[in-house]
Amino acid sequence: MAVVEAVEGLAGKFRGSMAGALMGDCLGAPFEGESRASRSVLNSYFRRLADPALKVPYKLYTDDTAMTRCVAQSLIDEKGYCATDMAKKFVKEYYNEPKRGYGSNVTDVFAALRATKFQDVYAPAGIQFGGRGSYGNGAAMRIAPVALFCYDAPDKEVVHIAKDSSLLTHANRLGYNGAVLQKLEKLLELMEQGDSVTPSQVEDTLGVYISAHMSVPTAIYSFIRALNPVTNIESDNAFLRTIHYAISLGGDTDTIASMAGSIAGAYYGFSEIPESFHRHCEALSDAIEQADQLFKMRKPKSTET
Repeated sequence: MAVVEAVEGLAGKFRGSMAGALMGDCLGAPFEGESRASRSVLNSYFRRLADPALKVPYKLYTDDTAMTRCVAQSLIDEKGYCATDMAKKFVKEYYNEPKRGYGSNVTDVFAALRATKFQDVYAPAGIQFGGRGSYGNGAAMRIAPVALFCYDAPDKEVVHIAKDSSLLTHANRLGYNGAVLQKLEKLLELMEQGDSVTPSQVEDTLGVYISAHMSVPTAIYSFIRALNPVTNIESDNAFLRTIHYAISLGGDTDTIASMAGSIAGAYYGFSEIPESFHRHCEALSDAIEQADQLFKMRKPKSTET
């Protein structure tokens, strides 16, 4: 894979967010659903990946990145949020490559969307689970492009697009609120305990599961916790430390690491992602291209009072 040129400033943060989401997904996927990996195992894992002499196949992205790419491309193609276009992109992507690790609930939504020819793109998700809808983290895991597209937009527009795009597949209040953010009080309580917090405490308090309200706060906590060195995590690179810590919690490792990676990448910028890791993740150049397009499309802030 060709090395992607680093870009500084705000454009670099856009690249960092999209690349971070991809890397968290690719690097976290091998540990999803397994017993929680020890810090020593993960230290060895990251040490090997940092070795420029290591020659291994790149790590494939999962449904997390597949749907993130759809969100980004729809916003780019439509120059804004178009529910029908985004739904069609989700469905086309799934049927082109169905073996990316999609959950059965969301594939049922895709099947219904295709069967009804997208007449009401919100209906299939809305009728799931007796009309309660899904509260999985599938909406939150793909939301980074919305934040980038709305970087300079009024807050109301950010929330509107985040919520409505989530409702395409996740109609439960906990599902779409997971994409907007929640459960921060417990997160703050953990932060007050500093480095003494164990992975088991994080699992018990915030969760490491596929539901939005039990994984989105965990991703945010992973980013905040990794701002400073973490006991038994070797990396002195804060971006990698974020991914490493998120994976170390176990559970839905690819999605939690992807969400944490998108935040860390936006915060630190693309230039802080070690070049030796670029070649290990599938389709990095695509993530960078979409980030650049979203950067060019950002809207000026409203001057209305």
